[in-house]
Amino acid sequence: MTRKVSGPEIERVIQLLGRLPGLGPRSARKAALALIKRRNDLLVPLAEALTDAVAKIVECSNCGNLDTVSPCSICQDPRRDRSLIVVVEEVGDLWALERAGVVNGLYHVLGGHLSPLDGIGPDRLNIAKLIERAAAEGEAKEIVLALNATVEGQSTAHYLTEQLAPTGIVVSRLAQGVPVGGELDYLDEGTLAAAIKSRRRM
Repeated sequence: MTRKVSGPEIERVIQLLGRLPGLGPRSARKAALALIKRRNDLLVPLAEALTDAVAKIVECSNCGNLDTVSPCSICQDPRRDRSLIVVVEEVGDLWALERAGVVNGLYHVLGGHLSPLDGIGPDRLNIAKLIERAAAEGEAKEIVLALNATVEGQSTAHYLTEQLAPTGIVVSRLAQGVPVGGELDYLDEGTLAAAIKSRRRM
């Protein structure tokens, strides 16, 4: 039987931190201890930032990005090339492409990928809005499927290509530089830049 060495408040912090990706029980305990030991310069500001985030962060009604305004700052930016829409699985992938500085177009976040085994079908993803944007905006000329090079990512890309075919818009996908099984959020900026520049038509 595991003995608890701290009060319920600290245990709750550890449990919540343990739910974050990449943090197991041991890492969560270390993170919680670091936060508590640096209460004034780390824990208090973090708590305030999280409270602020809960109150202000919203999902963009247009592309699915996370921001404090909707439509998001990217969708509102007049300097963006509106003829290009880059489709990604998650917001983290969008952030990765923005860090690399290789996209000057707009984005569309699906919110995941198709996975029949997990019960994730087209209705669970932000696909209907993408089709609507492609058909209605009139400005879009190309849609780049910047999806992860996994089996699920490839299946999602093929499904989207079929759904977008009636719009007449050019559909391309990332080419060299993205290894099979690779996830965009973990790739370096040079690799992402090469993949965007050498995209190929679906």
